[in-house]
Amino acid sequence: MTRYLDISTDLAEKVRARRLRPGAELPAVRVYAAELGATASTISRAYRHLAQAGVVVIEARRRARIAPDGYLAALHLLHGERVFRLAGSDDPGLQLLLGSAGRSVVLAAARASFPALRLLAAGEADGAAIHLRHHTGEYNAPFAQSLLRDRDPHLLRLWRREQGLLLPRGNPQGIRGPADLAGRRMAKREHGAGSRVLLDQLMLDAGLTPESAAGVEFHSHLEVALAVASGVVDAGLAVRAAAVDLDLEFLPLAWEHYDLVMPGDVLGAAEPLIRAARMPQVQASIAALPGYDPADLGSLEALAPRRP
Repeated sequence: MTRYLDISTDLAEKVRARRLRPGAELPAVRVYAAELGATASTISRAYRHLAQAGVVVIEARRRARIAPDGYLAALHLLHGERVFRLAGSDDPGLQLLLGSAGRSVVLAAARASFPALRLLAAGEADGAAIHLRHHTGEYNAPFAQSLLRDRDPHLLRLWRREQGLLLPRGNPQGIRGPADLAGRRMAKREHGAGSRVLLDQLMLDAGLTPESAAGVEFHSHLEVALAVASGVVDAGLAVRAAAVDLDLEFLPLAWEHYDLVMPGDVLGAAEPLIRAARMPQVQASIAALPGYDPADLGSLEALAPRRP
């Protein structure tokens, strides 16, 4: 009764081990049946099972062949019962992505880049969505290469997004950039948030200390925008989309990369998330957000470990 499952699992293992690569053709049904001592209907059922899982492609009058994303699909078929635990920095686009990923992806507690990396390093999360600029100027990859150096680090490209200062309509304080923030009341993200790190970096680049602007801490881009709109603060750093939502002035300061970092052994569990990132409707939804560029959304990159 389960012989077809044994055969499909064996083929999926060969795909996982890269003994069968994308585009490779599987044996003809009757040939493979004779080779394994099985019936042709059993082989056909195994191939259909693999096709439903996205491991192989079956077309009329052609032999079954390994799908372009067959490796990820094989991982998910073999280990798909595992839930992917995502720790992620706050981002409006992330909610759109998760809405198409299904219930096999759950959010861990952390909603800021530093805590997300801490959970990932401790094994309490499977992936971390971050937007951190390394001292080399590169975003995200160096952190994955260092923290996951012995765990086959991978980077799933998500999107670029525009961050800037949110100001009341008309900019009554006449703020023109980070150099004008000294003595202002600022809406700041919590310590460890990528947006807080970016704000501190921008103020230091402008010759100010981060402490020169008094701050009230908030936990999301929406909360920062609400604080500016309500007059509680003079300015705050957040994504352009938050400014548009509350009809605020937006002073652009930086485009940053927002990506997902994870070890190679969780790629199977991450497959629903990767598949969602490659859906045209998801990419269109992200592109519609003001200040978002999803040109590389869904691109998966294996990173060379960064040695100490």
